[in-house]
Amino acid sequence: MTTQQIELAVGPIAYEDTGGDGTPVVLLHGPAQDGTVWRHVVDELGASVRCIVPTLPYGSHRTPLRPGARLSPRTMALLIGEFADALKLGDDTVFVENDAGRLQQLVAQRPERVGRMVVAGCEAFDNYPPGVPGKMLEMAARVPGGVAFHAWMLSVRPVRRIPGLGFAVMSRRPVPHELLDRWIEPLRKDPAARAVLVDYLRASVRTEMMDTVDALRAYDRPALVVWGRQDRLNPIAHGRRLAELLPQGRLVELDDCGTLIPLDQPRAFAAAIEEFVTRT
Repeated sequence: MTTQQIELAVGPIAYEDTGGDGTPVVLLHGPAQDGTVWRHVVDELGASVRCIVPTLPYGSHRTPLRPGARLSPRTMALLIGEFADALKLGDDTVFVENDAGRLQQLVAQRPERVGRMVVAGCEAFDNYPPGVPGKMLEMAARVPGGVAFHAWMLSVRPVRRIPGLGFAVMSRRPVPHELLDRWIEPLRKDPAARAVLVDYLRASVRTEMMDTVDALRAYDRPALVVWGRQDRLNPIAHGRRLAELLPQGRLVELDDCGTLIPLDQPRAFAAAIEEFVTRT
């Protein structure tokens, strides 16, 4: 994949692109992560599609935004739409999101922008912020220095493996240290990157995922819901409910799989995406 940048309203966004003439598949990560969470899925998909993997400004980004740029969940959703517009991606594009719920909000605000979508282990309905780790991170953002302390804690490798804390809840297997080192470094060392995440978390509204329900019910385009049966952040019942809510929704449940489906089950996830692209 080639690493590139594109200039958007908030500043430059880095992304990787496998290129080619295949169907564009935009792979979207969650907060305090970057595009590397998708590395195994991209490898599994190979040349069957064109994978486009932005690193969104969720605090683990390394490309500085413009001074004064601030993001909320709603504006992050619109940023994803702006990113697709800037790349001139058409209606055949498949958007895939894991962990966050911004794709659902993009459907609520710009349904015409999302030709096809895959929501996978995402925050939804009243589960926002998701689970204990999500609520702890939001609380940390409301305390001066809280996110910096949170990032420092996660930089201590033994702490990362404590059950019930942070990323340890999100994956069935330990998230590789080299990935966590990469994700946490900007939050520890770059006050500007940290401030972006703090602003984003402070702008969160507990009811905003419920506000997307009517829009999802009206989204009459191909949609796939992928969920890990052992997800401890996002209830499996929410995956089933989303699939029922979406007029063309279909559900795939994966065993031995938590929230971070791209890490727990990359082969099965890639197969589900590829089948969805071909079938729709």
